[in-house]
Amino acid sequence: MNGKKKYSRDENASGIINEKRRNKIQSWNGNNFRDIGGKRRNWNKRKSQNGDQCRDMEYERQNRNGDKSMNKVEKYQGIIPAFYACYDEDGKVSKQRTRELARHMADKGVKGLYVCGSSGECIYLSKKERKQILETVMDEVGGRLTVIAHVACNNTEDSRKLAAHAESLGVDAIAAIPPIYFHLPDHAVAQYWNDISAAAPNTDFIIYNIPQLAGTRLTVSLYRKMLENPKVIGVKNSSESAQDIQMFKDAGGEGHVVLNGPDEQLVSGLAIGADGGIGGTYGVMPELYMAIFDAVRRGDIPAAQAIQNEACRIIYALCGCKGNMYAVIKKVMELREGLLLGGVRKPLADLAAEDMPKVQECVRMIEAALGRC
Repeated sequence: MNGKKKYSRDENASGIINEKRRNKIQSWNGNNFRDIGGKRRNWNKRKSQNGDQCRDMEYERQNRNGDKSMNKVEKYQGIIPAFYACYDEDGKVSKQRTRELARHMADKGVKGLYVCGSSGECIYLSKKERKQILETVMDEVGGRLTVIAHVACNNTEDSRKLAAHAESLGVDAIAAIPPIYFHLPDHAVAQYWNDISAAAPNTDFIIYNIPQLAGTRLTVSLYRKMLENPKVIGVKNSSESAQDIQMFKDAGGEGHVVLNGPDEQLVSGLAIGADGGIGGTYGVMPELYMAIFDAVRRGDIPAAQAIQNEACRIIYALCGCKGNMYAVIKKVMELREGLLLGGVRKPLADLAAEDMPKVQECVRMIEAALGRC
């Protein structure tokens, strides 16, 4: 072992992880690895070290007793990768590549997909392209995975059209950032979100809080105002403070979810109450984030911290190229998984020739984190 961290895995002939056939995961526990299970067991069946049933057994009991609020949020509890925009060689949205990526993510065992968000380059896509991507994803994995469609545009009417379209496809939820560029008062932001929600009256609504990019911060008072809308199910919180997760979780109460946004702090977010996570780097290494989620849920924080550290080092490497991080991710997935996803939409910077050694290093780091001997 040479004192190195090891996450064992079964491999298919090409050396790529086959989630369906993997028979064990190992985690770091102090100075030794400890086998933490066979196939990805549902964490609610595991017991804590003192022999007590883990807390999800209470969740199952509530379900048996007809607790609708718990049933309502279960589909959002887990790892939900942000879906990448897939282009052909001419830079146009590719239905075939979109379909292949959706199928690939489902086969990895993730909880759901977050479609046409920041990682999906939504602000550089037309409404027609966003509809096309969502239609393809729903056709491939709708009903198999939880699908959340980000529908926000920089005007209300276009956002409402995307919301109505998403509902017509049967998505689980729609989501929206606040309006960007102009700094609007809270009552105007609330009206914008409620107008979008009204265009999809039978669909859950998730607020996307990312103040460092949107320029508008979701406050607890604004969230409480939004909770007057019965379709508001929760928040995707991408602010840099884990405290926000605690505050939104407390304000929302039972029957509402908060999803961790910053990939670098998934452990912190889950520990303080997040129900799951939506992340831009989840797609390139979903196994690591699913392992973090499982470790936190069974109370093995040292294991979760060790895997989080591995993931963070990889994130820093992914951000260390001249090309945009999503261009790097797509090339890494091509090299590791054989997926052709294209480049990124301008003005995002595509890969430069000098980036390739760093891309290869990212591949090596991911492989090492998943299974170093």
